[in-house]
Amino acid sequence: MNSYFEEVQALLTIVGEQEKQSINESVKHISKAVMSDGIIHLFGSGHSHILTEEVFYRAGGLAAIRPIFVEDLMLFKGASRSSQLERRNDLSEKFMHDEDIRPGDVCIVISSSGVNPVPIDVATIAKEKGAFVIGLTSPEYAKSCSSRHKQKHYLHDVVDLVIDNHIAKGDTLLKSNNIPFGSGSTVVGAVLLNMVFTQVIQTIIESGETPPVFLSSNIEGADEHNQKIIAKYKTRIPQL
Repeated sequence: MNSYFEEVQALLTIVGEQEKQSINESVKHISKAVMSDGIIHLFGSGHSHILTEEVFYRAGGLAAIRPIFVEDLMLFKGASRSSQLERRNDLSEKFMHDEDIRPGDVCIVISSSGVNPVPIDVATIAKEKGAFVIGLTSPEYAKSCSSRHKQKHYLHDVVDLVIDNHIAKGDTLLKSNNIPFGSGSTVVGAVLLNMVFTQVIQTIIESGETPPVFLSSNIEGADEHNQKIIAKYKTRIPQL
């Protein structure tokens, strides 16, 4: 058995056992938001941005999801550049000012280390706008590093609820010849987000309502179904 696979399995077991309460609390707030026509915003920079796309406009996925895309913080505009920009205090104010985040919405901010100013300030500003803010982060990782935030905050300090991905310092699962390697944050983060959103969908179904779920565009009738959902959310989710 591949050792990476085994480490991922072990980590997912820990997350599944220890994050039940946080996941259930997240499901409660997100379900309420969706059933009240609210939006679920997601933000991440660098590789954390990948997780915002993982659950956006996804076949079998919740439609009320809006990623906050900031191109300068994505890898394709310069990988090392995105890392440097994430460390800038007050940068978030420039792009968050016009973000359509409203009371009753939920915002999920993703950063395993939780030490850089940009995601910390995104969470703070989203909260100021009235959203319930969830941090997908690792307090253990954060406590092993110094905060780069001007007020020495960590992401887990400023959010309303933490989902702990249990990623260790350095975001690696393996080590050989004193070389750490094998990132775990993306695979664990993807599982966590899908766990939350599938439970949200199930909760809405059990409440007697029809959840806004996209169908695969490759099955019969999907285009008509999806266009109705897009028409509902297009104003608040222009990326659709």
